[in-house]
Amino acid sequence: MKLNLTAKIVIGLVLGILVGIIINLFMPNLFEPINTWVFEPLGKIFLNFIKMIVVPIVFFSITLGVVGLGDPKKLGRIGVKTILFFVVTTTIAIFIGLGLAAVIQPGEGGNFDLEGATYEAQPAPPVVDTLLNIIPTNPIAAMAQGDMLQIITFSLFIGLALTILGEKTKGIHRLIEQGNDIMMYLVNLIMKFAPYGTFGLIATAVGGLGFSALKAMFLYFIVVFIALIIHTIVTYGSAVAVLGKRNPITFFKEFIPAMTVAFSTSSSSATLPVSMTTAQKNLGVPKSISSFVQPLGATINMDGTAIMQGVATLFIAQAFGADLTAAQILTVVLTAVLASIGTAGVPGVGLIMLAMVLQSVNLPVEGIALIIGIDRLLDMTRTAVNITGDAACAVVIAESEKKHGVSN
Repeated sequence: MKLNLTAKIVIGLVLGILVGIIINLFMPNLFEPINTWVFEPLGKIFLNFIKMIVVPIVFFSITLGVVGLGDPKKLGRIGVKTILFFVVTTTIAIFIGLGLAAVIQPGEGGNFDLEGATYEAQPAPPVVDTLLNIIPTNPIAAMAQGDMLQIITFSLFIGLALTILGEKTKGIHRLIEQGNDIMMYLVNLIMKFAPYGTFGLIATAVGGLGFSALKAMFLYFIVVFIALIIHTIVTYGSAVAVLGKRNPITFFKEFIPAMTVAFSTSSSSATLPVSMTTAQKNLGVPKSISSFVQPLGATINMDGTAIMQGVATLFIAQAFGADLTAAQILTVVLTAVLASIGTAGVPGVGLIMLAMVLQSVNLPVEGIALIIGIDRLLDMTRTAVNITGDAACAVVIAESEKKHGVSN
């Protein structure tokens, strides 16, 4: 029986977990050389292939998405609905995380050794600066540096100009369409390597981490994981069923290939080419909507990361014996929502955002040392949640735009 790509990726995922566990438990001394020569190269090759096409895909897809929407009023309407969806679901995500952490209290009675706990906080950009810097002074430099908000802004303006100028710029429009076709072909080509890349990335994460850190932080891990599952099934499932008028089970089943890649890469941006292709082909989301909503979501929609911040903040507060007031809890919610705007969708970014949230309520940033050991596995899970939220939003927007005649 010939296996499809999804089955191959899942097999690579499971084999990576098993091999990582076996090496960590029975052959720990062999992990370093095997990881250096086998696991890491497989994962790095796959990630580099994906990263190679992220910037051109964002530029081509956003530009074509704007042109495909046609009417600038339509662009504004879809933009407002998209951002509203992201803000509401992110807020819900934080409250789910805070609620579970308050009930289960993973940081109580942990007897954590906090002496010598250090974490060098990296400053998160002020929200005002982020908003001011979304207009690129040099679009080429923005592309070279992978500054997604600036690339999206530039693409919006190019798409708007192509829409208004119409026939005058049909040659450029056609060129961008051909560029997008080339990128989609490369996505399909690169995805043939996905099972091997997935195996390497997972084997590295599990083999290097093992069970010791998981055992020490098991309750925290479980609380975050349960919150992610609840948010995915309840929040996204309800949105897809009620607003998107789709069967949630079918939605999750069809989107599994992208979720699996997100889990292995821990990067919303790196998974973007796969998640867009999956949404368009498997979920039937119009290309014009998918090309606008999902790249924007990969930049500003981080519900999984928001959940981690809510749980981690209360966990660290409990570990240090600090009681947060209602005002501080509200500060956590507002800071986490604002911090998600313009933060790059790359591995480990959640820790930088968490430092910003902790500082906002005067909790010691050193507390991050308590969770940093298992953050990689949780990062993988919450990235899968993040991109699922983007797809759910695309499905909801597609359904709401049917009355305006937006379709494939």
